[in-house]
Amino acid sequence: MNSVQPSQPAWLVKALQKRQARAQAIQTQLAYVENSGELYNEGVDQKKVSPASSSRRELTEIDRIEEIVASISSREITAVGLCSAYIKSLTEILFEDALKHAQELDMFFKEHGRLLGPLHGVPVTLKDQFNIKGYDSTLGYVGRAFKPASEDAVLVKLLKQLGAIVIAKTNLPQSIMWCETENPLWGLTVHPKNPDFTPGGSSGGESAVLSMHGSVIGWGTDIGGSIRIPSHMLGLYGLKPSSGRFPYQGVAVSTEGQEHVPSVAGPLGRNLESIITVTKVVIDAAPWTLDPKCHPIPWRNEAFLEVQSRPLTVGLLIDDGVVRVHPPIARVLEEVATRLRNAGHELIPWHPGDDHRECIEIMDQYYTADGGEDIRREMEAGGEPYIPHVEALVNRGKPISVYSYWQLNKRKLAAQKRYLDKWNAAHSPSGRKADVLLMPIMPHTAVPHRHCRWVGYTKVWNFLDYTALSLPAGAVSKELDPKLEALPYYEPRNEMDGWNWQAYDVDSMDGMAVGVQIVGQRLEEEKVLGVAKVIEGLLRA
Repeated sequence: MNSVQPSQPAWLVKALQKRQARAQAIQTQLAYVENSGELYNEGVDQKKVSPASSSRRELTEIDRIEEIVASISSREITAVGLCSAYIKSLTEILFEDALKHAQELDMFFKEHGRLLGPLHGVPVTLKDQFNIKGYDSTLGYVGRAFKPASEDAVLVKLLKQLGAIVIAKTNLPQSIMWCETENPLWGLTVHPKNPDFTPGGSSGGESAVLSMHGSVIGWGTDIGGSIRIPSHMLGLYGLKPSSGRFPYQGVAVSTEGQEHVPSVAGPLGRNLESIITVTKVVIDAAPWTLDPKCHPIPWRNEAFLEVQSRPLTVGLLIDDGVVRVHPPIARVLEEVATRLRNAGHELIPWHPGDDHRECIEIMDQYYTADGGEDIRREMEAGGEPYIPHVEALVNRGKPISVYSYWQLNKRKLAAQKRYLDKWNAAHSPSGRKADVLLMPIMPHTAVPHRHCRWVGYTKVWNFLDYTALSLPAGAVSKELDPKLEALPYYEPRNEMDGWNWQAYDVDSMDGMAVGVQIVGQRLEEEKVLGVAKVIEGLLRA
């Protein structure tokens, strides 16, 4: 355990106190779990308990929400037993409330003979941003430590009403605005497969916990790829919806109040069916009655099923024209495309031209429209040192005038209209409009810490507010992918492209997950999930 020394700077003293409080909560609850064997099987029908289901490690291997709910309903497992199994895999401090909630769920089922809701007993984790009454939402800032939220975020309220058990909040980068996960308050989050590599960000704590079976469903946020990037790096599924489809009320965020490129909340998981289930049940809970920014759009099952009943037209984007992808990324993407073609689906080449570059150029100006004042104020409140990329972001630009901001908004709308026209004009040889795009998530897999830079393959869809999903599709292979020195000489297009190409190392990246990105137009969550189900079926076949 870290000890606090009087000579240490105030920010570090506060950070160590926060970490010590976390460690104490973990130890207390682990002792409770170890000494509560009778709770684990209380109310369980022993005739239905198989050797596998009686193992706590085996319980955390259940990936599908439907299987969890069915097992609780049939009395094969209890909510307390499942919650206890997950607590042994986590490093956060909501355990006491989680077990209390699990006991209440078990009592409800015992008294009423029915489940509380469609997520009854399902353990979930949440990125640190989501307000939970009585707990901090630090955003990785020391100045926000020991300032608990006064009420739950709307999404948290809905999850609890649906029967889910919130067991932890997870790490994120200082300021949130980066594709890695590091801050002075909680430290560095590492890749479970290789601690020298990053799990991505900014929802990197969620991806790491899910990868280690520390939760069934995680909830992250995405303003430039923060759900899709860590999902890609750890072989998970991650949905970035369009803004207003899921509730965001009560989710703390850097640069809160900016509306130019809104951050969105979305689920991550190890199983596509669970992503579909949790998306549907949260939307069916009518979040627009609690969050004024939510669109009153119920789950559209016909759109989800329709794309599964016919040949698809898929736009294939292999290269964004700025940073070329590494060989394993290109190989896996082409393998998915080949399976689609062989199954009778049409693929059309998708050339971004200058559209992606322009969208990203406009978006980057938005990021620093306040001259970094919002982040700077948070940093001054805590007094902690800047993570280098945050300092670079804060110092990147000066604040712009209201008039200049209006002109930027005009450029944004014009760029969005051009992309909409581009999509509407793209047709297959048979005359069908593209249903979705299939493309990379990153130009590389997981990389060593502090080497994540280009996120253009994801952030363009935040700018356009399109729906996008990360789907695991393969892995780097020393047998299938060439070494850098075996490749023909490549002349980089720019400094970023050169950096990315030199970062390719098939030996150290061997076995790292590779995902593909499925992109639909605005508010097409059901359609994107339906297409994902088609592609998932082809990959499994």
